[in-house]
Amino acid sequence: MEKGRVNPNFTLTDQGIKGFAAAYYNLTEPDLVAHALDRKEGSLGEGGTLMVTTGKFTGRSPKDKHVVMSPSTKDTIWWENNARMEKDAFDRLHQDMLAHVKDRDLYVQDLYAGADPKTRINVRVVSELTWHNLFIRHLLIRPDRQALDSFEADFTILNLPSFFADPERHGCRTETVIALDFDRKLILIAGTEYAGENKKSVFTILNYLLPEKGIMPMHCSANHARGNPVDTAVFFGLSGTGKTTLSADPNRILVGDDEHGWSNEGIFNFEGGCYAKTIRLSPEAEPEIFAATKMFATVIENMTADDETKTLDYEDDSLTANMRAAYPMHYIANASESGLARHPKNIVMLTCDAFGVMPPIARLTPAQAMYHFLSGFTSKVAGTERGVTEPEPTFSTCFGAPFLPRRPEEYGQILQDKIARHGATCWLVNTGWTGGAYGTGERMPIHATRALLTAALDGTLASRTFRKDPYFGFEVPVTVPGIDAELLDPRGTWNDPQAYDAAAQKLVAMFAENFEQYTPNINADVRAVMLG
Repeated sequence: MEKGRVNPNFTLTDQGIKGFAAAYYNLTEPDLVAHALDRKEGSLGEGGTLMVTTGKFTGRSPKDKHVVMSPSTKDTIWWENNARMEKDAFDRLHQDMLAHVKDRDLYVQDLYAGADPKTRINVRVVSELTWHNLFIRHLLIRPDRQALDSFEADFTILNLPSFFADPERHGCRTETVIALDFDRKLILIAGTEYAGENKKSVFTILNYLLPEKGIMPMHCSANHARGNPVDTAVFFGLSGTGKTTLSADPNRILVGDDEHGWSNEGIFNFEGGCYAKTIRLSPEAEPEIFAATKMFATVIENMTADDETKTLDYEDDSLTANMRAAYPMHYIANASESGLARHPKNIVMLTCDAFGVMPPIARLTPAQAMYHFLSGFTSKVAGTERGVTEPEPTFSTCFGAPFLPRRPEEYGQILQDKIARHGATCWLVNTGWTGGAYGTGERMPIHATRALLTAALDGTLASRTFRKDPYFGFEVPVTVPGIDAELLDPRGTWNDPQAYDAAAQKLVAMFAENFEQYTPNINADVRAVMLG
């Protein structure tokens, strides 16, 4: 039985998915919420939100992602970063998952990935859980109703959390698996209820396809000045570094909060919604995101609430520190309707420095920008990945290593060319710790970060006096109106300056050791940054 907005020329049975009890196509938010409540997948929250939990999986499982080895992928995939899967193992996994759908209800969403019609891909998401279907309807771009009549998928995602893989039979690491076959244009997800695997699988697809077209896929948020899409900024960073928070500026237009492409025409959002971390969210610091957590059909993930009033507790991380809200872009009042903007005028690289060594903001030369982009220094924030319980310093190349199917140097070269062609100014912003490392120092004040970013984006920061950092060589402003000068010099925020020097020297050595892997494939000016 197939219900809803069905394309008669492209049904599940045409894709080999048979034996299910019912398939519901392209249900809208009211029906999806109603189905989820009826199936007891979640509960109704304040404002008509849908409150869900994800069981033991409250973050991504990057080590369980696999890519099928084939003649077309053998020499294009970065195999040191992507676990390989043999074609016959993928086929067994696929057939066993197809058998698993027997007598189960399935939910289908036909969606676009990419706001630029010239480069977007059509994605069909087949979900066992109703709320996963609602989640991905928020996160990707919804076609017009008439477009669904002729929709044909370029890629299909089949997500069955109740199916558990057999590592020996299916050639994977554990009973949880995210398997991508770029030849068959099929993604299989099993053994995890964490909805973020859906969106990050789509991001991985675009990270593979777009470089061949000269388009830079970016793990970044983006915004532009009101009435001026030429004044565009992008914010690179891993989850927890502030991409969503800092781009949701009420004085600027939000293009998107997580994933974008940079083409010859400008930038474009991959998505149609936001997936925001909600821990310690406040109406004062993040009013737009806070408001979205009370809007109809927003998916509230792994949060607690008052039993009677349903008021959310933004401080309670008993389920996970990675608690989140998923909602469509139009829930943000100042969001772009098109998801498009011009070439970036400013590029901001966000790092969450758990050592407390980095300054709150620094200006980078193009070579330094490439060095920091390929390094991708930050900290994994508690809960974002399984097993991470406190900030862990890490190097995640291109600020998104878990989602890169290709070698980092490919992305780095495209970005370097675009920065040179369009003359973007590059900044490094530390949203991590100051006054000491994690456990001793304090988190960088968000009001200071916002003020420094505002000054950078409106051009006033460029006119200030800068000093050269003795350890990293980048330029750091000496004074900025409204900002404590001591905060701008992290050494002065430490009680023991010698301890700061030791931590800085340690971090510089970590940078150099990590960057050795890229030296054979980069140009001399970037290599010179590493050599000091």
